[in-house]
Amino acid sequence: MTTDRSSFSRPAARRLAAAMLGVALCAVAGTSLIASAQVPVAPGAGVSGAPAFGVAVGPQYDSTHVYVDAADFDRCVASLLATFGGSATPKGTATVTPTPSKTYSQLVLTSAGSFSVFGFQTPVPFPFGAERNGYLVTDMDAGVSAARANGADVVVSAFPDKIGRDAIIQWPGGVLMQLYWHTTAPHYPALATVPENRVYASPDAADRFIKAFVGFSGGSVVSDDAAAPGIEIGRPNDTYRRVRIESPFGKMVVLVTDGHLPYPYGRETTGYDVANLAETLERAETAGATILVPLFATANRFSAVVEFPGGFIAELHSARRAR
Repeated sequence: MTTDRSSFSRPAARRLAAAMLGVALCAVAGTSLIASAQVPVAPGAGVSGAPAFGVAVGPQYDSTHVYVDAADFDRCVASLLATFGGSATPKGTATVTPTPSKTYSQLVLTSAGSFSVFGFQTPVPFPFGAERNGYLVTDMDAGVSAARANGADVVVSAFPDKIGRDAIIQWPGGVLMQLYWHTTAPHYPALATVPENRVYASPDAADRFIKAFVGFSGGSVVSDDAAAPGIEIGRPNDTYRRVRIESPFGKMVVLVTDGHLPYPYGRETTGYDVANLAETLERAETAGATILVPLFATANRFSAVVEFPGGFIAELHSARRAR
């Protein structure tokens, strides 16, 4: 998956309320959202055993899967391009699942990240639509083996399409992702900024997920904040645990909560780093997007949450510059 039916990618799957694994631990207002017994992972910690970093290709090949109604497909693609710039492959119609289906498919390439957009004209076969993104690998069998060795379930075994092979894996906590491989290697431009794969996890599953994903990706934990500001998840009077991971596949932030999340938090599966957030939000609104969470500031960044035509929700942020 991960789109560009003219020359590459395949089924991009959507943002869904996928990541919302939040469960456990009812928190009292003004208190931490995480279990007091939770032990932060040391920054730089990795996990040995069957890493897949040898098959990772690069962050520009981590494509967010965007599922919208077929009627909203063109408006969604146009809005993404107007907001982020970049280019799109020609719109096509394809079967991107191992069972019969038909979808519009288009890949949007921007300097802030890639989007695989799908507008199904038939019912969407299970579990497609629940996978958050697709990671390009150099070897599908090696990637699937590494995922299994690090605790992932293969929920859709590798299957062929016209341009390569795909599989869907599920990590501890229920996080669904796609692995994809192309017969002819694609060549996307390097990103100006690397987006964040935003994973919401319960305290019960967080450490198992982090260990599994770090082991698979060959990455490391770059920060583990047990008391991150709750305003980042719509809870300004609380704190929560935030873990940042970097790997050859790109960036990830794990947001460990009790699942008591105000809308739209948990619905956004990717965060995009832009040069000027205020200007980007203006472009998004002009292009038909809705600002769900207006621009707000934390210690190191400005953030907002946006809904694009068709219902795709994303977090956008820019760094706060030192004065």
